Amino acid sequence: MTDPTNPFDAMMAQAQEMAKALNPALESFSPKGFENLWPTMPKEAMELMFGNAVNTDGLDAKTRLLLTLAGLTMQGAQADTAVRQTVRHAVAAGARKQEIVETIGQMSVFAGIPAMTRALEAAQQAMGETEDDRT
Repeated sequence: MTDPTNPFDAMMAQAQEMAKALNPALESFSPKGFENLWPTMPKEAMELMFGNAVNTDGLDAKTRLLLTLAGLTMQGAQADTAVRQTVRHAVAAGARKQEIVETIGQMSVFAGIPAMTRALEAAQQAMGETEDDRT
């Protein structure tokens, strides 16, 4: 194999060329656009699904989502989409920007600065998309 091209980059380029050939409008397609197709789940639905309706003394949706965000950060914040979606849902459940930042920042002690930085960047994107000005 004498081609120095990254095989993944070559595969993605080929897929983009095929998509353009099938539909020229796909030339500017971005996978991040899919995130906007998923609506934010109402707080009440999250609490019903995650047990607060059955276990009235259990964790509320906001706390559960902040814990989920902490876990995603601990995994190195590798799943950008999951981090952004969790932040969007946490905001919908009543989490303030400060709480989200503190949750991610706390994980820097355990997951390291690179994981924290990556999670903060994804969270900032998500909060910008939701225009959360609550601090």
